[in-house]
Amino acid sequence: MAKNVVVVGSQWGDEGKGKIVDWLTGYAKGVVRFQGGHNAGHTLVVGEKVYQLNLVPAGIVHQGVSCYIGNGVVLDIHHLLEEISGLESDGIEVRSRLGISPACPVILPYHAELDRAREAARSPDCRIGTTGKGIGPAYEDKVARRAIHVYDLFYPEILARKLKENLDYHNFVLTRYLGASAVDYEKVLAQALADAEPIKPLVIDVSEELRSINASGGNLLFEGAQGTLLDIDHGTYPCVTSSNCVAGQAAVGSGVGPGSLHYVLGIVKAYCTRVGGGPFPSELDIETEGQPGYQMSRKGREFGVVTKRKRRCGWFDAPALRRSIQINGITGLCVTKLDVLDGLDELKICTNYRFKGKTLDFLPVGAEEVAECEPVFETLPGWRESTKGIIVETDLPAAALNYLKRIEDLCQAPIDIISTGPERMETLLRHHPFE
Repeated sequence: MAKNVVVVGSQWGDEGKGKIVDWLTGYAKGVVRFQGGHNAGHTLVVGEKVYQLNLVPAGIVHQGVSCYIGNGVVLDIHHLLEEISGLESDGIEVRSRLGISPACPVILPYHAELDRAREAARSPDCRIGTTGKGIGPAYEDKVARRAIHVYDLFYPEILARKLKENLDYHNFVLTRYLGASAVDYEKVLAQALADAEPIKPLVIDVSEELRSINASGGNLLFEGAQGTLLDIDHGTYPCVTSSNCVAGQAAVGSGVGPGSLHYVLGIVKAYCTRVGGGPFPSELDIETEGQPGYQMSRKGREFGVVTKRKRRCGWFDAPALRRSIQINGITGLCVTKLDVLDGLDELKICTNYRFKGKTLDFLPVGAEEVAECEPVFETLPGWRESTKGIIVETDLPAAALNYLKRIEDLCQAPIDIISTGPERMETLLRHHPFE
């Protein structure tokens, strides 16, 4: 009987989902990306080769596995074609194994112009930290019912009319409100029509393809982007992304019923990171050599795959993870980057928050309240031994096992997988999600 697994980020993104999706792909017939856009960055290390993906699902490096971009993704076709070309130059066959939903909203040049102009217009302390790639404006068009979808690209007259109406509106905002330059209609139309031709053979009914795989007994793996605490509904709003990053979106964003989601794997780092603005209760100093945050930043190579910005680093945050477990219905956890903590004399875990004279066990809703939370820390002994590449649980240092056990106890969720390095095989399995 088929089993389907959803992989979601359970912190502020960048938890190492790409590696785990790649590792689990060996047990699936199809891998599905269900939200976000090319603001996501998944890094895969396979032997000597490093792959950095933005839109193509991380399962693509496995031969014989079909990959899908679901309707919940906003699609920059020009970027997708460049990504496909890069993979093909590495000898990976993509086009025969990649399917795109015709219902994906398309990101067009004016979306990126709006994104950058809005961020520039905000005062520095109010900037969201957007990637400037047009993700938010594209989702806005979808909700406003003026989006151009992939299927519109194959009807030139309808596309031209919709595009004209959209640019009349967006150019007014760009020039009259944001003081930016207008976007040229003819250039956008020409590029959209040109980009449509090479992706036309890839456009399929993703929902039906997924149903067919399950009906034949094949497993599916649903790949999330960003992280739960950046979810547009449940994250630290307004310092969030523009899509739903939680497990429930796997059904909505790919066209399967929620009853088809059998296991939710929450990916968490052994510490916490965050890119861009927004509150971060357990944040540490990452610039002072010798400090724990400095080690997390340098040893963990904590910079954004997409933005190249330094990630802020902090101690593990149990109240934040409790909220993620609650929202996602997480079945089991995968802890990544345990090896980054090797060599620290002591570790701290944020067990709860103090907020206006009360103790909170869960991350509150909204950036303003989170910013007022004072973390309450518990100190645990660290370990000197290296955990890099360990795949047998009994080989882990006793202090590392105690640290992981304390996370399980505080968050009331089992740690089923432990990642001890970036490579595919540097993975310690306790319980297999596809069993």
